[in-house]
Amino acid sequence: MHPLVRLALRRLGAGLVTLFVVSVLIFLATEALPGDVAQAILGRNATPEAIAELRAQLGLDQPAVERFGDWLGGVLTGDFGQSAAGRTAGAAEAPIWDLIDTRLANTALLALVTVALLVPIGVILGVLAATRAGRGLDHAVSIGSLTVVALPEFVTGAILVLVFSVWLDILPGVSLVPVGDSPLSDPRILVLPVATLLAASLAQTLRMVRAGMLEALRSDFVQMARLAGYPERRVVYRHALRNALAPTVQVIALNVQWLIGGIIVTEYVFSYPGIGQGLVQAVAIRDVPFVQAVALIIAAVYVTLNIVADLVVVFLIPKLRTAQ
Repeated sequence: MHPLVRLALRRLGAGLVTLFVVSVLIFLATEALPGDVAQAILGRNATPEAIAELRAQLGLDQPAVERFGDWLGGVLTGDFGQSAAGRTAGAAEAPIWDLIDTRLANTALLALVTVALLVPIGVILGVLAATRAGRGLDHAVSIGSLTVVALPEFVTGAILVLVFSVWLDILPGVSLVPVGDSPLSDPRILVLPVATLLAASLAQTLRMVRAGMLEALRSDFVQMARLAGYPERRVVYRHALRNALAPTVQVIALNVQWLIGGIIVTEYVFSYPGIGQGLVQAVAIRDVPFVQAVALIIAAVYVTLNIVADLVVVFLIPKLRTAQ
């Protein structure tokens, strides 16, 4: 069996075990929330009979172990359960997936656009800073990136709205999307949220690329390539950069994982109709099934990114394949 395939299977098995443990923790955490879900849904004036009926509809009258088994079994078959949002006794059921599929697609679009810009910009700025170490460009890139990353997302978002929406009036201050439309119907609404996420995640990527490039440029094999008469551009981009990117992959994966948390704040700031905004609303109205489903999806994304990052690192450094 190929070493990469064997590594992928091992990482996948570990990832599945991790997701099972996370699912238990998510269920226990939502179980530990204070108050009664049925009471929160129906309000203070609800009668005990109505509360008991809704608890039966939601399955809250069953033992916790049985409810966890039913929930996990549903997840494995693609059924995340029914939303408790706005329900009353006898109301129509609202499947969780019907509530999150569009939001999930909107969040995925926002994340993909951000990552598509984060990787090339981070690599280019990191390489430029490394090849001009100690010069003005290096100092400007380092100081500028650290200054921006020091600001929380909501502060960065507020500044961008103030400048580009209030003062210059060239971009919308909120990212509202009509029901049934895609954010791509008006790409301008993506600019400020993407800029906010980039500002908070770019510094780590470019600084890791810079550090890796500096180490690679001082290595013996790069010096040998220069002595062999290769052009400096080829030495930098074909010899040094490949080795500098290996440790950067893990940082990029961590940044993408961080984006999941940053997206929640950013979507709320800009009223972007994604999974983060939906999660905040679900917590506010105690829609526990929605919170459980979104938390498990986020955990699955984290695990998947870690597996992909490990495989990419092994692919970039061939000697690691024989160590697996």
